[in-house]
Amino acid sequence: MTVDSLGMAIGALTDPQFLLLEAELMLRVTLACILGWLIGNERKNRNKSAGTRTHAIVALGAALAMVVSKYGFQDIPDYDAARVAAQVVSGVGFLGAGIIFVRNNLVNGLTTAAGLWATAGVGLAMGAGLYVIGIASTVLIVLMQLITHRIAYFAKVASGGIIRLTIVQEENATKKMREFLESCKIDVASVKIHKNKKEEIKLEYEVVYPPGFDKAALFAKLAEMPGVMMISE
Repeated sequence: MTVDSLGMAIGALTDPQFLLLEAELMLRVTLACILGWLIGNERKNRNKSAGTRTHAIVALGAALAMVVSKYGFQDIPDYDAARVAAQVVSGVGFLGAGIIFVRNNLVNGLTTAAGLWATAGVGLAMGAGLYVIGIASTVLIVLMQLITHRIAYFAKVASGGIIRLTIVQEENATKKMREFLESCKIDVASVKIHKNKKEEIKLEYEVVYPPGFDKAALFAKLAEMPGVMMISE
């Protein structure tokens, strides 16, 4: 750093107008962090993989990227103020991909990944100084999550599971059991069958239950069926 550039930097630090701008930019980043924390708090309360810290850091980072993109290259003629910020969208996409996983033939983590992506959008809005849009979007995201989980119609979703059975070995026993499960609107994804010398058959079904399915009632029916010796999840 030359003496002239050092002098300019010191002069800028004592300029009230410059300090006011810096304070506003810091306010944008701080507000983005708080809004991200609010979104992540809803996810944390549902024991999701990405909670308050992840969402807060994503929002903070997105706001910081927008501030740097918009104000960090003003000394360069014809600079593109959106170039750095534009990379946030693809960067958060990779982060969200790490949250999505498949279990019991069901995709999990899509909502949390979408929430992270939307949180990055909130951070970009705050970094750009769009306070009303950023705050309103946060309220909408949190409200949408709460409403869709608390109203039964929206909360009912398909779920996966395992059904382990020990049944008496007889003709068409496994076929009858599968037909019974399918008659209950249960999708049988796979089945493992193990026969032993005690004339018992051990079955392990990987299933997908329909939305709002009563598993307790199913297990009660299975326990009362003739030939069923043991049942568990």
